[in-house]
Amino acid sequence: MPVIETDNSDVDLLERCLADIGLRNIESIHWNLSSAQLYEAAIRRREARLAHLGPLVTRTGTFTGRAPNDKYIVDDEVTHDDVEWGSINQPMTPERFERLFQRACDFLDGDEIFVTDGLAGADPDYELPVRVITQHAWHSLFARNMFIRPENLGRKLAADEPRFTLLHVPELRAMPSIDGTHSEAFIVLNFSRRLILIGGTRYAGEIKKSVFSVMNHLLPKQGVMSMHASANMADNGDVAVFFGLSGTGKTTLSADPTRKLIGDDEHGWGEHGVFNLEGGCYAKVIDLSEEHEPLIFATTRMFGTILENVGMDARHRRLDLNDDRLTENTRASYPITHIPNAIYPGVGGHPRDIVMLTCDAFGVLPPVSRLTPEQAMYHFLSGYTAKVAGTEAGITEPQATFSACFGAPFMPLHQAFYGKLLGEKIRRHKVRCWLINTGWSGGPCGIGQRMDIHHTRAMLNAALHGELDDVPMMPDPIFQVAVPSHCPGVPDKVLQPASAWGDARAHAEKARKVARLFQENFKHFADETEAAIGDAGPVLD
Repeated sequence: MPVIETDNSDVDLLERCLADIGLRNIESIHWNLSSAQLYEAAIRRREARLAHLGPLVTRTGTFTGRAPNDKYIVDDEVTHDDVEWGSINQPMTPERFERLFQRACDFLDGDEIFVTDGLAGADPDYELPVRVITQHAWHSLFARNMFIRPENLGRKLAADEPRFTLLHVPELRAMPSIDGTHSEAFIVLNFSRRLILIGGTRYAGEIKKSVFSVMNHLLPKQGVMSMHASANMADNGDVAVFFGLSGTGKTTLSADPTRKLIGDDEHGWGEHGVFNLEGGCYAKVIDLSEEHEPLIFATTRMFGTILENVGMDARHRRLDLNDDRLTENTRASYPITHIPNAIYPGVGGHPRDIVMLTCDAFGVLPPVSRLTPEQAMYHFLSGYTAKVAGTEAGITEPQATFSACFGAPFMPLHQAFYGKLLGEKIRRHKVRCWLINTGWSGGPCGIGQRMDIHHTRAMLNAALHGELDDVPMMPDPIFQVAVPSHCPGVPDKVLQPASAWGDARAHAEKARKVARLFQENFKHFADETEAAIGDAGPVLD
Protein backbone atom coordinates (compact mmCIF):
# COMPACT_ATOMS: atom_id res chain seq x y z
CA MET A 1 0.00 0.00 0.00
CA PRO A 2 1.44 3.40 -0.91
CA VAL A 3 2.18 6.01 1.70
CA ILE A 4 -0.41 8.76 1.38
CA GLU A 5 0.23 12.24 2.70
CA THR A 6 -3.14 13.96 3.11
CA ASP A 7 -5.68 15.14 5.63
CA ASN A 8 -8.50 13.51 3.67
CA SER A 9 -10.03 10.35 5.08
CA ASP A 10 -11.10 8.94 1.68
CA VAL A 11 -7.71 7.39 0.99
CA ASP A 12 -9.08 3.96 0.09
CA LEU A 13 -11.47 5.51 -2.42
CA LEU A 14 -8.64 7.59 -3.90
CA GLU A 15 -6.52 4.46 -4.36
CA ARG A 16 -9.40 2.75 -6.19
CA CYS A 17 -9.88 5.80 -8.43
CA LEU A 18 -6.19 5.83 -9.31
CA ALA A 19 -6.17 2.07 -9.91
CA ASP A 20 -9.19 2.42 -12.21
CA ILE A 21 -7.22 4.60 -14.61
CA GLY A 22 -4.11 2.39 -14.42
CA LEU A 23 -2.02 3.79 -11.54
CA ARG A 24 -1.57 0.76 -9.29
CA ASN A 25 2.05 0.58 -8.19
CA ILE A 26 2.76 4.04 -6.85
CA GLU A 27 5.34 4.35 -4.08
CA SER A 28 3.78 7.37 -2.38
CA ILE A 29 0.87 9.73 -2.99
CA HIS A 30 0.71 13.37 -1.90
CA TRP A 31 -2.92 14.42 -2.06
CA ASN A 32 -4.16 18.02 -1.88
CA LEU A 33 -1.14 19.37 -0.04
CA SER A 34 -1.00 22.98 1.10
CA SER A 35 1.11 25.54 -0.71
CA ALA A 36 3.71 25.44 2.06
CA GLN A 37 3.96 21.64 1.87
CA LEU A 38 4.38 21.79 -1.90
CA TYR A 39 7.09 24.45 -1.48
CA GLU A 40 8.96 22.14 0.85
CA ALA A 41 8.61 19.19 -1.51
CA ALA A 42 9.70 21.16 -4.58
CA ILE A 43 12.80 22.48 -2.82
CA ARG A 44 13.61 19.10 -1.25
CA ARG A 45 13.36 17.46 -4.67
CA ARG A 46 15.46 20.25 -6.26
CA GLU A 47 12.69 21.16 -8.66
CA ALA A 48 12.79 24.85 -7.74
CA ARG A 49 14.52 27.47 -5.63
CA LEU A 50 13.23 30.04 -3.18
CA ALA A 51 13.67 33.67 -4.26
CA HIS A 52 13.89 36.85 -2.23
CA LEU A 53 10.52 37.72 -0.60
CA GLY A 54 9.01 34.29 -1.22
CA PRO A 55 8.25 33.26 -4.82
CA LEU A 56 9.36 29.87 -6.12
CA VAL A 57 11.63 30.00 -9.20
CA THR A 58 11.79 27.06 -11.58
CA ARG A 59 13.03 26.15 -15.05
CA THR A 60 10.99 24.36 -17.69
CA GLY A 61 13.89 23.03 -19.79
CA THR A 62 13.55 22.54 -23.52
CA PHE A 63 9.98 23.79 -23.76
CA THR A 64 9.59 27.38 -22.56
CA GLY A 65 6.18 27.75 -24.18
CA ARG A 66 3.32 25.68 -25.49
CA ALA A 67 3.88 22.96 -28.08
CA PRO A 68 0.88 23.55 -30.41
CA ASN A 69 2.08 21.02 -32.99
CA ASP A 70 1.99 18.29 -30.35
CA LYS A 71 -1.62 18.59 -29.25
CA TYR A 72 -4.13 15.87 -30.15
CA ILE A 73 -7.76 14.93 -29.58
CA VAL A 74 -8.85 11.30 -29.59
CA ASP A 75 -11.10 10.77 -32.60
CA ASP A 76 -14.03 8.60 -31.51
CA GLU A 77 -17.82 8.62 -31.40
CA VAL A 78 -17.88 11.56 -28.97
CA THR A 79 -15.67 13.89 -30.99
CA HIS A 80 -15.71 12.68 -34.61
CA ASP A 81 -18.57 14.86 -35.88
CA ASP A 82 -18.18 18.08 -33.90
CA VAL A 83 -14.43 18.74 -33.70
CA GLU A 84 -12.87 20.94 -36.37
CA TRP A 85 -10.11 18.55 -37.36
CA GLY A 86 -6.96 19.92 -38.95
CA SER A 87 -3.52 21.21 -38.09
CA ILE A 88 -4.80 22.64 -34.78
CA ASN A 89 -7.07 19.82 -33.62
CA GLN A 90 -5.10 16.78 -34.73
CA PRO A 91 -6.73 13.36 -34.42
CA MET A 92 -5.31 10.43 -32.49
CA THR A 93 -6.84 6.97 -32.60
CA PRO A 94 -8.22 5.47 -29.37
CA GLU A 95 -5.78 2.54 -29.73
CA ARG A 96 -2.75 4.80 -29.98
CA PHE A 97 -3.94 6.81 -26.98
CA GLU A 98 -4.37 3.67 -24.86
CA ARG A 99 -0.85 2.50 -25.65
CA LEU A 100 0.62 5.90 -24.78
CA PHE A 101 -1.47 6.23 -21.63
CA GLN A 102 -0.50 2.76 -20.43
CA ARG A 103 3.15 3.60 -20.99
CA ALA A 104 2.70 6.73 -18.89
CA CYS A 105 1.17 4.68 -16.06
CA ASP A 106 3.98 2.15 -16.28
CA PHE A 107 6.52 4.98 -16.24
CA LEU A 108 5.20 6.04 -12.82
CA ASP A 109 5.53 2.57 -11.28
CA GLY A 110 7.47 2.85 -8.02
CA ASP A 111 7.45 6.65 -8.17
CA GLU A 112 5.80 9.26 -5.98
CA ILE A 113 3.00 11.41 -7.39
CA PHE A 114 1.29 14.64 -6.41
CA VAL A 115 -2.49 14.89 -6.70
CA THR A 116 -4.41 18.18 -6.63
CA ASP A 117 -8.20 18.42 -6.98
CA GLY A 118 -9.86 21.66 -8.06
CA LEU A 119 -12.68 23.23 -10.01
CA ALA A 120 -12.75 24.78 -13.45
CA GLY A 121 -15.58 27.31 -13.60
CA ALA A 122 -16.68 29.70 -10.85
CA ASP A 123 -20.39 29.36 -11.68
CA PRO A 124 -21.59 26.22 -9.84
CA ASP A 125 -24.05 25.49 -12.65
CA TYR A 126 -21.20 24.92 -15.08
CA GLU A 127 -18.24 23.89 -12.91
CA LEU A 128 -16.02 20.95 -13.82
CA PRO A 129 -14.24 19.09 -10.98
CA VAL A 130 -10.72 18.33 -12.20
CA ARG A 131 -7.95 16.13 -10.78
CA VAL A 132 -4.33 16.87 -11.71
CA ILE A 133 -1.81 14.06 -11.15
CA THR A 134 1.82 14.92 -11.77
CA GLN A 135 5.38 13.83 -11.06
CA HIS A 136 6.53 17.18 -9.75
CA ALA A 137 5.54 19.10 -6.63
CA TRP A 138 5.81 22.48 -8.36
CA HIS A 139 3.36 21.42 -11.06
CA SER A 140 0.95 20.40 -8.32
CA LEU A 141 1.37 23.88 -6.81
CA PHE A 142 0.66 25.31 -10.27
CA ALA A 143 -2.62 23.38 -10.38
CA ARG A 144 -3.43 24.57 -6.86
CA ASN A 145 -2.85 28.16 -8.02
CA MET A 146 -4.70 27.98 -11.30
CA PHE A 147 -7.87 26.05 -10.42
CA ILE A 148 -10.54 27.13 -7.98
CA ARG A 149 -9.93 25.64 -4.53
CA PRO A 150 -13.07 23.92 -3.18
CA GLU A 151 -12.05 24.60 0.41
CA ASN A 152 -12.17 28.35 -0.29
CA LEU A 153 -15.84 27.88 -1.15
CA GLY A 154 -16.52 25.90 2.03
CA ARG A 155 -16.62 22.64 0.07
CA LYS A 156 -14.72 19.38 -0.02
CA LEU A 157 -14.56 17.25 -3.15
CA ALA A 158 -15.05 13.53 -2.63
CA ALA A 159 -12.26 11.29 -3.88
CA ASP A 160 -14.43 10.12 -6.79
CA GLU A 161 -15.96 13.52 -7.62
CA PRO A 162 -13.55 14.85 -10.30
CA ARG A 163 -15.08 14.36 -13.74
CA PHE A 164 -11.85 14.89 -15.67
CA THR A 165 -8.41 13.60 -14.74
CA LEU A 166 -5.18 15.11 -16.06
CA LEU A 167 -2.10 12.89 -15.92
CA HIS A 168 1.10 14.91 -16.30
CA VAL A 169 4.29 12.92 -16.89
CA PRO A 170 6.83 15.54 -18.01
CA GLU A 171 9.84 13.22 -17.87
CA LEU A 172 8.29 10.66 -20.22
CA ARG A 173 9.27 11.27 -23.83
CA ALA A 174 7.11 10.20 -26.73
CA MET A 175 8.62 8.10 -29.52
CA PRO A 176 7.35 9.66 -32.76
CA SER A 177 8.02 6.56 -34.84
CA ILE A 178 5.81 4.50 -32.50
CA ASP A 179 3.37 7.05 -31.07
CA GLY A 180 2.76 9.00 -34.26
CA THR A 181 3.67 12.31 -32.58
CA HIS A 182 5.72 15.11 -34.09
CA SER A 183 8.17 15.34 -31.20
CA GLU A 184 8.87 13.98 -27.74
CA ALA A 185 6.09 16.17 -26.30
CA PHE A 186 2.41 15.23 -26.35
CA ILE A 187 -0.85 16.77 -25.11
CA VAL A 188 -3.82 14.47 -25.73
CA LEU A 189 -7.49 15.02 -24.83
CA ASN A 190 -9.74 11.99 -24.55
CA PHE A 191 -13.35 13.08 -24.03
CA SER A 192 -14.76 9.55 -23.90
CA ARG A 193 -12.37 8.48 -21.14
CA ARG A 194 -12.46 11.96 -19.55
CA LEU A 195 -8.69 11.92 -19.48
CA ILE A 196 -5.97 14.39 -20.42
CA LEU A 197 -2.46 13.08 -20.96
CA ILE A 198 0.56 15.40 -21.04
CA GLY A 199 4.19 14.35 -21.32
CA GLY A 200 7.60 15.36 -22.63
CA THR A 201 7.27 18.99 -21.49
CA ARG A 202 7.59 20.74 -18.14
CA TYR A 203 5.94 23.94 -19.37
CA ALA A 204 3.07 24.35 -16.91
CA GLY A 205 0.89 26.32 -19.30
CA GLU A 206 -0.04 23.04 -21.01
CA ILE A 207 -1.94 22.04 -17.85
CA LYS A 208 -4.20 25.06 -17.78
CA LYS A 209 -4.70 25.31 -21.53
CA SER A 210 -5.63 21.64 -21.93
CA VAL A 211 -8.39 22.02 -19.32
CA PHE A 212 -9.45 25.23 -21.07
CA SER A 213 -9.75 23.25 -24.30
CA VAL A 214 -11.98 20.75 -22.51
CA MET A 215 -14.22 23.57 -21.28
CA ASN A 216 -14.35 25.00 -24.80
CA HIS A 217 -15.79 21.68 -25.94
CA LEU A 218 -18.27 21.23 -23.10
CA LEU A 219 -19.62 24.71 -22.34
CA PRO A 220 -20.87 25.89 -25.76
CA LYS A 221 -23.04 22.79 -25.98
CA GLN A 222 -24.79 24.11 -22.86
CA GLY A 223 -25.31 27.53 -24.44
CA VAL A 224 -22.35 29.02 -22.56
CA MET A 225 -19.93 31.23 -24.49
CA SER A 226 -16.39 30.14 -23.59
CA MET A 227 -13.90 32.96 -24.06
CA HIS A 228 -10.15 33.39 -24.24
CA ALA A 229 -10.49 36.77 -22.58
CA SER A 230 -9.94 38.73 -19.40
CA ALA A 231 -12.74 40.45 -17.50
CA ASN A 232 -13.21 43.11 -14.85
CA MET A 233 -16.04 44.98 -13.19
CA ALA A 234 -16.75 48.55 -12.10
CA ASP A 235 -18.05 49.37 -8.63
CA ASN A 236 -21.55 49.76 -10.09
CA GLY A 237 -21.44 46.18 -11.43
CA ASP A 238 -20.74 46.98 -15.10
CA VAL A 239 -18.67 44.12 -16.54
CA ALA A 240 -16.13 44.47 -19.36
CA VAL A 241 -14.65 41.55 -21.31
CA PHE A 242 -11.29 41.90 -23.07
CA PHE A 243 -10.39 39.67 -26.01
CA GLY A 244 -6.84 39.74 -27.33
CA LEU A 245 -3.89 37.63 -28.39
CA SER A 246 -0.54 37.65 -26.61
CA GLY A 247 1.08 41.09 -26.60
CA THR A 248 -2.09 43.10 -27.19
CA GLY A 249 -2.58 44.23 -23.57
CA LYS A 250 -5.32 41.84 -22.40
CA THR A 251 -3.78 41.27 -18.98
CA THR A 252 -2.39 44.79 -18.59
CA LEU A 253 -5.61 46.64 -19.40
CA SER A 254 -7.86 44.36 -17.34
CA ALA A 255 -5.61 44.75 -14.27
CA ASP A 256 -7.02 48.18 -13.48
CA PRO A 257 -6.68 49.36 -9.85
CA THR A 258 -9.97 51.27 -10.21
CA ARG A 259 -11.96 48.16 -11.23
CA LYS A 260 -12.42 44.69 -9.74
CA LEU A 261 -10.63 41.87 -11.55
CA ILE A 262 -12.83 38.88 -12.41
CA GLY A 263 -10.05 37.01 -14.22
CA ASP A 264 -7.13 37.53 -16.59
CA ASP A 265 -7.46 34.84 -19.26
CA GLU A 266 -10.35 32.35 -19.44
CA HIS A 267 -14.07 32.96 -18.91
CA GLY A 268 -17.52 31.61 -19.58
CA TRP A 269 -20.65 33.66 -20.31
CA GLY A 270 -23.73 31.80 -19.18
CA GLU A 271 -27.30 32.51 -18.14
CA HIS A 272 -26.21 34.36 -14.99
CA GLY A 273 -23.40 36.37 -16.56
CA VAL A 274 -19.63 36.13 -16.87
CA PHE A 275 -17.58 33.76 -14.70
CA ASN A 276 -13.90 32.94 -14.42
CA LEU A 277 -12.86 29.44 -15.39
CA GLU A 278 -9.79 29.70 -13.14
CA GLY A 279 -8.73 30.54 -9.63
CA GLY A 280 -5.41 32.07 -10.55
CA CYS A 281 -3.43 34.05 -13.11
CA TYR A 282 -0.60 33.13 -15.45
CA ALA A 283 0.96 36.41 -16.50
CA LYS A 284 3.90 37.17 -18.76
CA VAL A 285 6.46 39.07 -16.69
CA ILE A 286 9.29 39.89 -19.09
CA ASP A 287 10.26 43.56 -18.60
CA LEU A 288 7.47 43.95 -16.05
CA SER A 289 7.66 47.30 -14.27
CA GLU A 290 6.18 48.45 -10.99
CA GLU A 291 5.26 51.79 -12.59
CA HIS A 292 3.14 50.45 -15.46
CA GLU A 293 1.77 47.22 -13.93
CA PRO A 294 1.92 47.60 -10.15
CA LEU A 295 -0.60 44.87 -9.30
CA ILE A 296 1.09 42.15 -11.34
CA PHE A 297 4.56 43.33 -10.33
CA ALA A 298 3.68 42.92 -6.67
CA THR A 299 2.79 39.25 -7.17
CA THR A 300 6.39 38.49 -8.21
CA ARG A 301 7.39 39.31 -4.62
CA MET A 302 4.86 37.04 -2.91
CA PHE A 303 4.80 33.61 -1.32
CA GLY A 304 2.76 31.20 -3.42
CA THR A 305 3.83 32.63 -6.77
CA ILE A 306 5.68 30.36 -9.20
CA LEU A 307 8.11 32.08 -11.58
CA GLU A 308 8.97 30.14 -14.73
CA ASN A 309 12.32 30.83 -16.38
CA VAL A 310 12.73 34.21 -14.66
CA GLY A 311 16.30 35.42 -14.11
CA MET A 312 17.55 35.29 -10.53
CA ASP A 313 20.86 36.10 -8.86
CA ALA A 314 21.95 32.71 -7.49
CA ARG A 315 23.66 34.18 -4.42
CA HIS A 316 21.23 36.84 -3.22
CA ARG A 317 18.12 35.27 -4.81
CA ARG A 318 16.95 38.60 -6.20
CA LEU A 319 14.94 38.59 -9.42
CA ASP A 320 15.77 40.17 -12.75
CA LEU A 321 12.50 40.50 -14.67
CA ASN A 322 14.38 41.89 -17.69
CA ASP A 323 16.42 38.71 -18.13
CA ASP A 324 15.32 37.00 -21.36
CA ARG A 325 18.28 34.64 -21.75
CA LEU A 326 16.09 31.56 -21.36
CA THR A 327 13.00 32.95 -23.09
CA GLU A 328 10.92 36.08 -23.57
CA ASN A 329 7.97 34.02 -22.38
CA THR A 330 8.79 34.26 -18.68
CA ARG A 331 5.71 33.59 -16.58
CA ALA A 332 4.25 34.05 -13.11
CA SER A 333 1.55 31.75 -11.76
CA TYR A 334 -0.25 33.01 -8.67
CA PRO A 335 -3.63 32.74 -6.96
CA ILE A 336 -5.94 35.50 -8.13
CA THR A 337 -6.30 36.50 -4.49
CA HIS A 338 -2.78 37.95 -4.79
CA ILE A 339 -4.48 40.80 -6.69
CA PRO A 340 -6.01 43.09 -4.02
CA ASN A 341 -9.11 44.05 -6.04
CA ALA A 342 -9.84 40.58 -7.41
CA ILE A 343 -13.23 38.91 -7.04
CA TYR A 344 -13.06 35.33 -5.72
CA PRO A 345 -14.65 33.27 -6.98
CA GLY A 346 -14.72 35.32 -10.17
CA VAL A 347 -18.33 35.96 -11.12
CA GLY A 348 -20.08 39.01 -12.55
CA GLY A 349 -23.19 39.99 -14.43
CA HIS A 350 -23.69 40.12 -18.19
CA PRO A 351 -21.09 42.33 -19.85
CA ARG A 352 -21.86 45.97 -20.54
CA ASP A 353 -18.87 46.19 -22.88
CA ILE A 354 -16.75 43.87 -24.99
CA VAL A 355 -13.32 45.15 -25.98
CA MET A 356 -11.35 43.45 -28.74
CA LEU A 357 -7.65 44.28 -28.59
CA THR A 358 -5.22 44.18 -31.47
CA CYS A 359 -1.61 45.23 -31.81
CA ASP A 360 -1.60 46.47 -35.41
CA ALA A 361 2.06 46.82 -36.35
CA PHE A 362 1.03 48.25 -39.74
CA GLY A 363 -0.46 51.30 -38.03
CA VAL A 364 -3.69 51.44 -40.07
CA LEU A 365 -6.45 50.40 -37.65
CA PRO A 366 -8.01 53.22 -35.61
CA PRO A 367 -6.83 53.34 -31.98
CA VAL A 368 -10.46 53.08 -30.81
CA SER A 369 -13.65 52.34 -32.73
CA ARG A 370 -17.21 51.18 -32.09
CA LEU A 371 -18.36 47.89 -33.59
CA THR A 372 -21.80 46.69 -34.61
CA PRO A 373 -22.72 43.16 -33.44
CA GLU A 374 -21.91 41.91 -36.95
CA GLN A 375 -18.51 43.63 -36.93
CA ALA A 376 -17.83 42.21 -33.47
CA MET A 377 -18.48 38.70 -34.80
CA TYR A 378 -16.24 39.42 -37.80
CA HIS A 379 -13.32 40.64 -35.71
CA PHE A 380 -13.82 37.87 -33.16
CA LEU A 381 -13.54 35.21 -35.86
CA SER A 382 -10.62 37.04 -37.46
CA GLY A 383 -8.64 37.35 -34.22
CA TYR A 384 -6.17 39.75 -35.79
CA THR A 385 -2.89 41.07 -34.46
CA ALA A 386 0.57 41.53 -35.98
CA LYS A 387 4.05 40.36 -35.08
CA VAL A 388 6.85 42.87 -35.34
CA ALA A 389 10.38 42.46 -36.64
CA GLY A 390 12.67 40.72 -34.18
CA THR A 391 10.04 38.83 -32.22
CA GLU A 392 10.74 35.59 -34.07
CA ALA A 393 13.52 34.35 -36.31
CA GLY A 394 12.95 35.31 -39.93
CA ILE A 395 10.53 38.17 -39.27
CA THR A 396 12.05 41.34 -40.77
CA GLU A 397 8.87 43.40 -41.20
CA PRO A 398 5.39 43.42 -39.64
CA GLN A 399 3.54 40.16 -40.19
CA ALA A 400 -0.22 39.75 -39.85
CA THR A 401 -1.45 37.01 -37.54
CA PHE A 402 -5.01 35.68 -37.43
CA SER A 403 -6.17 33.35 -34.65
CA ALA A 404 -9.91 32.67 -34.76
CA CYS A 405 -11.80 33.44 -31.54
CA PHE A 406 -8.60 35.06 -30.25
CA GLY A 407 -7.51 31.55 -29.27
CA ALA A 408 -7.80 29.05 -32.13
CA PRO A 409 -5.40 26.51 -30.54
CA PHE A 410 -7.87 25.97 -27.69
CA MET A 411 -11.14 25.77 -29.65
CA PRO A 412 -12.09 22.17 -30.51
CA LEU A 413 -15.48 22.91 -32.08
CA HIS A 414 -16.07 24.49 -35.47
CA GLN A 415 -14.99 28.08 -35.02
CA ALA A 416 -18.08 29.62 -36.62
CA PHE A 417 -20.12 28.00 -33.82
CA TYR A 418 -18.36 30.21 -31.25
CA GLY A 419 -18.83 33.30 -33.43
CA LYS A 420 -22.56 32.77 -33.82
CA LEU A 421 -23.00 32.13 -30.09
CA LEU A 422 -21.13 35.36 -29.29
CA GLY A 423 -23.30 37.32 -31.72
CA GLU A 424 -26.48 35.97 -30.16
CA LYS A 425 -25.39 37.00 -26.68
CA ILE A 426 -24.24 40.46 -27.80
CA ARG A 427 -27.64 41.16 -29.35
CA ARG A 428 -29.63 39.63 -26.51
CA HIS A 429 -27.86 41.69 -23.83
CA LYS A 430 -27.32 44.84 -25.95
CA VAL A 431 -23.57 44.86 -25.35
CA ARG A 432 -21.42 47.76 -26.55
CA CYS A 433 -18.49 46.47 -28.60
CA TRP A 434 -15.16 48.17 -29.21
CA LEU A 435 -11.97 47.56 -31.17
CA ILE A 436 -8.85 49.06 -29.59
CA ASN A 437 -5.51 49.11 -31.38
CA THR A 438 -2.60 49.05 -28.93
CA GLY A 439 -0.10 48.87 -31.80
CA TRP A 440 1.36 51.59 -33.97
CA SER A 441 0.21 55.07 -34.97
CA GLY A 442 1.54 57.46 -37.60
CA GLY A 443 3.05 54.67 -39.68
CA PRO A 444 4.06 51.02 -39.45
CA CYS A 445 6.54 49.64 -36.95
CA GLY A 446 9.90 51.22 -37.69
CA ILE A 447 8.37 54.47 -38.91
CA GLY A 448 5.45 55.27 -36.64
CA GLN A 449 5.24 55.24 -32.85
CA ARG A 450 3.80 52.63 -30.51
CA MET A 451 0.46 53.83 -29.14
CA ASP A 452 0.95 55.77 -25.91
CA ILE A 453 -0.30 53.59 -23.04
CA HIS A 454 -1.78 56.68 -21.38
CA HIS A 455 -3.79 57.43 -24.53
CA THR A 456 -4.93 53.80 -24.71
CA ARG A 457 -6.12 53.86 -21.11
CA ALA A 458 -7.91 57.19 -21.72
CA MET A 459 -9.72 55.73 -24.74
CA LEU A 460 -10.62 52.56 -22.86
CA ASN A 461 -11.92 54.49 -19.85
CA ALA A 462 -13.96 56.80 -22.08
CA ALA A 463 -15.53 53.79 -23.80
CA LEU A 464 -16.33 51.98 -20.55
CA HIS A 465 -17.68 55.10 -18.84
CA GLY A 466 -20.04 55.90 -21.71
CA GLU A 467 -18.18 59.10 -22.64
CA LEU A 468 -18.09 58.07 -26.31
CA ASP A 469 -21.76 57.17 -26.59
CA ASP A 470 -22.84 60.64 -27.77
CA VAL A 471 -19.65 61.62 -29.60
CA PRO A 472 -20.05 61.99 -33.39
CA MET A 473 -18.52 59.02 -35.21
CA MET A 474 -17.43 58.54 -38.78
CA PRO A 475 -16.96 55.17 -40.50
CA ASP A 476 -13.41 54.28 -41.43
CA PRO A 477 -13.38 54.31 -45.25
CA ILE A 478 -11.82 50.85 -45.50
CA PHE A 479 -12.48 48.96 -42.25
CA GLN A 480 -16.00 50.48 -41.83
CA VAL A 481 -15.74 50.65 -38.03
CA ALA A 482 -17.13 53.79 -36.35
CA VAL A 483 -14.32 56.15 -35.26
CA PRO A 484 -15.06 58.85 -32.65
CA SER A 485 -14.20 62.42 -33.59
CA HIS A 486 -13.16 63.24 -30.03
CA CYS A 487 -12.05 61.43 -26.89
CA PRO A 488 -11.21 63.01 -23.52
CA GLY A 489 -7.48 63.02 -22.88
CA VAL A 490 -6.48 62.09 -26.44
CA PRO A 491 -5.50 64.50 -29.25
CA ASP A 492 -8.07 64.39 -32.06
CA LYS A 493 -5.30 63.75 -34.60
CA VAL A 494 -4.39 60.48 -32.89
CA LEU A 495 -7.91 59.13 -33.36
CA GLN A 496 -7.74 59.23 -37.17
CA PRO A 497 -5.01 56.93 -38.59
CA ALA A 498 -4.70 58.87 -41.87
CA SER A 499 -4.21 62.16 -39.98
CA ALA A 500 -1.64 60.56 -37.68
CA TRP A 501 0.32 59.34 -40.71
CA GLY A 502 0.39 62.72 -42.37
CA ASP A 503 0.54 61.03 -45.78
CA ALA A 504 -3.00 60.00 -46.68
CA ARG A 505 -1.97 58.14 -49.83
CA ALA A 506 0.64 56.03 -48.04
CA HIS A 507 -1.85 55.25 -45.29
CA ALA A 508 -4.55 54.19 -47.77
CA GLU A 509 -2.14 51.92 -49.63
CA LYS A 510 -1.07 50.15 -46.42
CA ALA A 511 -4.65 49.95 -45.16
CA ARG A 512 -5.79 48.25 -48.37
CA LYS A 513 -2.97 45.75 -48.01
CA VAL A 514 -4.11 44.83 -44.51
CA ALA A 515 -7.77 44.76 -45.62
CA ARG A 516 -6.91 42.21 -48.32
CA LEU A 517 -5.27 40.04 -45.66
CA PHE A 518 -8.49 40.20 -43.62
CA GLN A 519 -10.58 39.24 -46.64
CA GLU A 520 -8.34 36.34 -47.60
CA ASN A 521 -8.32 34.97 -44.05
CA PHE A 522 -12.11 35.25 -43.68
CA LYS A 523 -12.85 33.08 -46.71
CA HIS A 524 -12.67 30.14 -44.28
CA PHE A 525 -15.81 31.40 -42.48
CA ALA A 526 -17.72 33.07 -45.32
CA ASP A 527 -20.16 30.26 -46.15
CA GLU A 528 -21.09 29.56 -42.54
CA THR A 529 -21.45 33.18 -41.40
CA GLU A 530 -22.73 35.11 -44.42
CA ALA A 531 -26.30 35.34 -43.11
CA ALA A 532 -25.23 36.46 -39.63
CA ILE A 533 -22.36 38.79 -40.53
CA GLY A 534 -23.04 40.01 -44.06
CA ASP A 535 -20.56 42.62 -45.29
CA ALA A 536 -19.23 43.61 -41.85
CA GLY A 537 -15.59 43.28 -42.92
CA PRO A 538 -13.35 45.80 -44.69
CA VAL A 539 -14.19 47.03 -48.18
CA LEU A 540 -11.90 47.93 -51.08
CA ASP A 541 -12.57 50.37 -53.89
